[in-house]
Amino acid sequence: MAARKIDETSKPAVKKAAKRPAAEGNAATALPESMATGKASSAKAAAGDKPVFAYIASLPQPQRGIAERVDALAAKTLPGLERSVKWGMSYYGVGDGWCFSCGGFDGHVKLMFINGASLKPVPPVTPVAMGKATRGVELKTLGDLDEDQIAEWMKQVTAVPGLGGKKR
Repeated sequence: MAARKIDETSKPAVKKAAKRPAAEGNAATALPESMATGKASSAKAAAGDKPVFAYIASLPQPQRGIAERVDALAAKTLPGLERSVKWGMSYYGVGDGWCFSCGGFDGHVKLMFINGASLKPVPPVTPVAMGKATRGVELKTLGDLDEDQIAEWMKQVTAVPGLGGKKR
């Protein structure tokens, strides 16, 4: 195969994603570019409560309110809860690895359970590129959050080793 000649004067072929304009008169409702493109946020990976709280605070409404409620429910339901930001979302676990994640996207919040295929009942959403056994829910409003069911799934999923956890 012949070597390709590179024209050093031309512009790169990579296009930048178009930025969405802020809602008229209210720049606070503008989505971060990553959410507008359907990808997780560009939040840097960091362990602990503070980075997760900062990530949640960076979300626009209604995603912020939903993520705050999921975080509060996790704290209330799971003694010894650990938090981290990984892959542009908040991750949660109790001792044996990361068990579920919560991330804001355009129009919804994804709450995904690692090893969620083993939960009873199995959560309805099978996400793309998050592992074959991952299942969860997509929450568009606070009214979509069934706290009793979510708390039950949180308890079930933390009873088995999570991502990066020890085998029992």
